Amino acid sequence: MNFAEELEKKRAYCEAVLKAYLPCPEDGEGGSQTGRVSHFAGKVTEAMRYSAEAGGKRLRPMFLSETCAMYGGRKKLAEPFMAALEMIHTYSLVHDDLPAMDNDDYRRGRLTTHKVYGDGMAVLAGDALLNYAYETAASAFDRAETAEETGRVIRALQLLMRNAGVHGMVGGQCADLEAEKKDKISAEELVYIHEHKTACLIDSGLSIGAILAGAPAADIEKLHTISSCIGLSFQIQDDILDVVGDEKELGKKTGMDAEDNKITYVTMYGLDAAREEVERLTGKATELYDSLTADNLFLRELLISLVGRTK
Repeated sequence: MNFAEELEKKRAYCEAVLKAYLPCPEDGEGGSQTGRVSHFAGKVTEAMRYSAEAGGKRLRPMFLSETCAMYGGRKKLAEPFMAALEMIHTYSLVHDDLPAMDNDDYRRGRLTTHKVYGDGMAVLAGDALLNYAYETAASAFDRAETAEETGRVIRALQLLMRNAGVHGMVGGQCADLEAEKKDKISAEELVYIHEHKTACLIDSGLSIGAILAGAPAADIEKLHTISSCIGLSFQIQDDILDVVGDEKELGKKTGMDAEDNKITYVTMYGLDAAREEVERLTGKATELYDSLTADNLFLRELLISLVGRTK
């Protein structure tokens, strides 16, 4: 298996699924799985598409697709959740970039949504993406072929909503904002921020795919733990890259954490300890992965690749 070729092929598939579900204005093209949006809401629709089509790794929908396939699930049932999850991730980035949050000018190598459309329209674009995500995920009910599949869609939708809200990503963002007001935070608080701000959406990818495919309950529990490990290591690596990463490769400005006096794993423990923790967490995740009842060689390699990523 050529991992790089497979990764690009699967990323392109995730991209195509997302574009099929994104809303389109009345006179626009695309959105084969959605209806047309009134021209009166054309500007927010344009901002939504600008935000969502900015590129990216598409890791979360890829996790969802790969775990669903690993347990023999139907991709037609997974696709609405793949698109919905990336919409939720995108909305969080749009809001995260706002002046009231991280105040970033660039995301994925181009101007952030609020720099192009203004703060107000960026808020609306984020709100619209979140709501449209739930509408999109709920369309999976129309694709369920049995009562059992309908039950799986219900469980998947519950997890998607919980992981995006106050028990998940929003809770993590809240703790992150509050931490910015403090000179010091505890290790427990830092882990909470990472687990909720980042790991919860990764969990939505890995666990929802398995739920939709009817994976064993014990495997789903392990996937929750794997998600926590991968989410923590992913965020710590992100913090590392903010210190040593290449701005051109990352597509965004580096050094922002130091500029904002933000407490990260790197500032708390140092670069070497941060790198060691990324490797430890990834090792724990792969060990758990190897104990699952199903296997996907590409997915395993993808999880490992996150340790050494440079963008």
